[in-house]
Amino acid sequence: MGKGKLQKFAMMQTLPNVFQCPAKDIQNKDFRKSVVGEQKQFAGKWHEVFGNDNPIVLELGCGKGEYTVGLAKRYPDKNFIGVDIKGARMWTGAMEAYKEGIPNAAFLRTNIEIISQFFMPDEVSEIWLTFSDPQMKKPAKRLTSSAFLSRYQLFLKDGGLIHLKTDSLFLYTYTCELLKASGIQPVFLTDDLYACREPILDLDIRTHYEQHWLDRGLTIKYLCFPLGRSNRFVEPEVEIEQDTYRSYHRRV
Repeated sequence: MGKGKLQKFAMMQTLPNVFQCPAKDIQNKDFRKSVVGEQKQFAGKWHEVFGNDNPIVLELGCGKGEYTVGLAKRYPDKNFIGVDIKGARMWTGAMEAYKEGIPNAAFLRTNIEIISQFFMPDEVSEIWLTFSDPQMKKPAKRLTSSAFLSRYQLFLKDGGLIHLKTDSLFLYTYTCELLKASGIQPVFLTDDLYACREPILDLDIRTHYEQHWLDRGLTIKYLCFPLGRSNRFVEPEVEIEQDTYRSYHRRV
């Protein structure tokens, strides 16, 4: 591990807006007894962390945290939590929020596979998935798969919105087909975001990865849909053409 990453990890330990709980560190513990800050439980205690009862919005796979910080600046009446396992990336957004004194932006470093362990039912109002790895060979790891949507149901408010912003035509098509098979009607969808005649609120925030894809001439896709408590999910049986380009920038 490089010296720069070690310094970032050390600084992350001191930031008051960062909470770290990777699965490898807590495999044999009761997650609901894990602590944040001064002996506070994760699940059901996030409003205490923020000091208000405002709605909570998650950015899963937040990378450098551009959406977490950008949305927090725009909506001081909401609380935003960026979630990722890559601490060296998350450091960028966490430091920006800390230095600028943005009180409604926080970061949780953990594995998204165990995300439901950190929130109580109805504790989260919306979820953003920004440029997630499409996981073309691992269906269960896709952040819009049946497996993950079932996890989100455990803590997302009934009818809460999920936003998918992606470069991947494969992930976009897969998600559209899953929603169709499951009888879920999208609120909005487009396979070429910047070709839309009218700008769409909050989609102008550009992440580190998005700019790479745009520079490579790729179109950006966007899909927004509600997730109901009673929804049951059906994996699509259609064959979906895979992306032909390498996603090497996701490895940075």
